[in-house]
Amino acid sequence: MEIKKESKFKKNFKRFGSLGLAAVFAVAIALTITFAIPRNPSDPNEPAGTTPISFDLPMNGAVVVKDYAEDRLQFNESLQRWEIHLSVDLSSENNNVFSVADGVVTSVDSNSLEGCVVEIQHKDGFVSVYSSLSDELKIKEGDSVKKGQEIGQASDSAANESKDGGHLHFTLFKDGVEVDPNNYLDLQNK
Repeated sequence: MEIKKESKFKKNFKRFGSLGLAAVFAVAIALTITFAIPRNPSDPNEPAGTTPISFDLPMNGAVVVKDYAEDRLQFNESLQRWEIHLSVDLSSENNNVFSVADGVVTSVDSNSLEGCVVEIQHKDGFVSVYSSLSDELKIKEGDSVKKGQEIGQASDSAANESKDGGHLHFTLFKDGVEVDPNNYLDLQNK
């Protein structure tokens, strides 16, 4: 009976072959990711050739009456309770309210709790909501608006914040989620 001697190559391939194949596949995947996925240095989620949205303030000469607060409670004088505040309340001497960016008015509504409410859809998944407005609006549902275009006047029409006086209750959404307007608007000096 004769015992065949395996070659060194076969012996090493049986022992380490699967590791070598795994290394080749790992390198192939890394190269595919590196060269197949387009990169945009400014924002990888931004389509090439587009300008990111920029916002103006919704009121001129505004002061912040109540700031955005998702992680701490603020006392609501009107409702006599502590609550989070996912908006920014602004007040100004002339009460004029402006669109923060180009967009389309998707909703105009009025209710006793929030007063007159205007919703504007902007690009990049942003929606701005202006609450506690007076009933005399400068826009209507379906209108296209430009950044800085007057849409109405701030008032004390929102019963849920009536003790705060006339002000704009401003809310900003990104992809359907309320976001801190301070991250998008220059409110730091207000």
